[in-house]
Amino acid sequence: MIERLSYLCTVRNSALLIFAFILLSFSAFSQADSVRRPVRTKTAAPISPTEKVRRGSSIVNDSSRSPYGPSTTRWTTEREMFTAKTNFRPIDTTINNYHRWTYVQKSANFYQDLGNNGTALNPIFPILPATIGATPGFNAYAPYWNEELKLFDTKSPYTRMYLVWGGQGRAATRVEYSRNINKKWNVSFNYRPILTDKQVLRNGRADRNVISHYYDFYTHYTTKDDRYKVVAAYQRIRHHVIENGGLTFSALSQTDSTYSSFFGNVSPNLTRAHSFEQHNKYHLFQQFNLGKIQAYHILDFERQINWYREALSVDPIGYYDYNRIDSIKTTSVDSTSFKTFSNQIGIKGQIGKKNNLFYNGWLKFRTYDFWNKYLDTDTIYQKAHATEKYIGGEIQYALDSIQHITGLIEVLTGGYSRIESTGHMRWFDFQAIHRISKPTMLQSTYSGRFDGWNNDFKNVESIYLAAFPKVQLGPLFISPGLTYTAFVNYIYFTKGTFPDTKQTVLPVQASAPVQYASPQVSMDVRFFRKMHFRPQVLYTKVLSDRDSALRMPTFFMNGQLAFEGELFKKAMQVQIGVDAHWHSSYTPMGYDPATQTFYNQYTVKPPSYLLADVFLNGKIKRGRFFIKYHNILQRFTKVGYMPTPYYRGVTSILDFGFELMLFD
Repeated sequence: MIERLSYLCTVRNSALLIFAFILLSFSAFSQADSVRRPVRTKTAAPISPTEKVRRGSSIVNDSSRSPYGPSTTRWTTEREMFTAKTNFRPIDTTINNYHRWTYVQKSANFYQDLGNNGTALNPIFPILPATIGATPGFNAYAPYWNEELKLFDTKSPYTRMYLVWGGQGRAATRVEYSRNINKKWNVSFNYRPILTDKQVLRNGRADRNVISHYYDFYTHYTTKDDRYKVVAAYQRIRHHVIENGGLTFSALSQTDSTYSSFFGNVSPNLTRAHSFEQHNKYHLFQQFNLGKIQAYHILDFERQINWYREALSVDPIGYYDYNRIDSIKTTSVDSTSFKTFSNQIGIKGQIGKKNNLFYNGWLKFRTYDFWNKYLDTDTIYQKAHATEKYIGGEIQYALDSIQHITGLIEVLTGGYSRIESTGHMRWFDFQAIHRISKPTMLQSTYSGRFDGWNNDFKNVESIYLAAFPKVQLGPLFISPGLTYTAFVNYIYFTKGTFPDTKQTVLPVQASAPVQYASPQVSMDVRFFRKMHFRPQVLYTKVLSDRDSALRMPTFFMNGQLAFEGELFKKAMQVQIGVDAHWHSSYTPMGYDPATQTFYNQYTVKPPSYLLADVFLNGKIKRGRFFIKYHNILQRFTKVGYMPTPYYRGVTSILDFGFELMLFD
């Protein structure tokens, strides 16, 4: 089966490369006149009566600098287009923090993983549900595909090739291509593979831990009179993780001496376990201008499939807490799918003397379908098939081009709702969110080879408040702030002993509200003209948690010390420095590969650890690159870190990446 999957991946990759080659070939001659490159022509007459006509070749000097570049290739988002504040801006060519290429580092270390890029992710601080309606609940791989698409306006074909060669077979690639067919029509393509080798007991090159392939196709078009706009997109990811179930180490405890031994001789618990997620999404947005009012329609079709395959003839059945379906003797495959089809219709527009008040009202009908391989969906508490009906409204007041305040309310039949308000101003940012949402399907119902439950959970109510003043005092920028998060009927997975079942990891609902507050401060101090010190410090105080449902560190810190300037007679722009991350010791959530979930555990409490990276980011003309030495302290201490219990973090290792942008 694995050989067949490898063969299919090879065929699919070849097809994608062929398709990209066709797109690049097509770009050579399909650019319309309205965006075509200017061509030098012969002068019909002397520039002045006294000037002689030049005779000779009229061939263009190919060595002359192309007029196209980052400033002529511009982008915006569908959200900005939707709110009638389309602001096409140049593509980003800055090098600050360019070395942060893993998803944990991109999130400023606010996620935990399994010690390798592409593995399951979990927010260290609990976050609010993204949707108030029914959702599948498998979120461990969502950050790897859930990225907002950029809508481009190019004057020439644009290609971006970004490659990372991480040490010990950790690779990531991004190929981005976009071109305008004419001034009003653009087509784009993205391909993002992640190929990550095992970091423990690796058997040579291409001994994979993660094999992930993401790609998308999308286009946007506007008629000449701007009366009609359309955006169409297709996104797909197939994410495959070879699970090791954590590392076997019998002497692991909370003492530093035995913890150090965890980075010596260890062995994986599993060798034949595989987790998969495949996500397909079709999206269509279209808008019709009816004078000062626009009518719009949004259509979305999504399908998410998660499955887990295990060869029990090789891996020990004792690893799993419950042998639920003992009739399966060898290879078992658990599978769950969730499909949604939604149609949203509405009207929107702008009013006011300067059109600075945007309004939007909508109706949405969303049909979902849930399926589980071992489950009779007629016996579950939460409906497996239903049509949800939403009604909502939104207003946004713009103080100027960069300052705005937004308010939104959406109601779903059955008592579910979301109310949001955000503000972004020069001196102050705030956000307030209140949601009443359904439990996820995974929290309510699941049936697999090793796990099964059927819960009648209550609706989850959540609140998030945040306020951040921003002050610039010469070379000092400071932003102190406070966030407050609260849940009623909070649902979480936990490990323990439960009545009427041998399972030890189950979802439970908190019997009392949970809430916590996090005062924090971020700074940027510039000194010696080109040196920057950027600390970020959070202190988290649990205000109420009767069931001990929350797991988070009390102190959480990020920091950076960097030189930012130019070298070699301004031929190269650089950022050279060190990144550091530290959080206080706490009991982090463990990971259950069979259900792709993180759960509360009570036995492993790794000591605090200072994670430091030394980096060089550089830019020469239109090319960017980075060199980073990750976790440099382990080179001296010989002791690493544990992001998730029984999973080792990446050791001291050298990473290199570069990017090339083409505009012709």
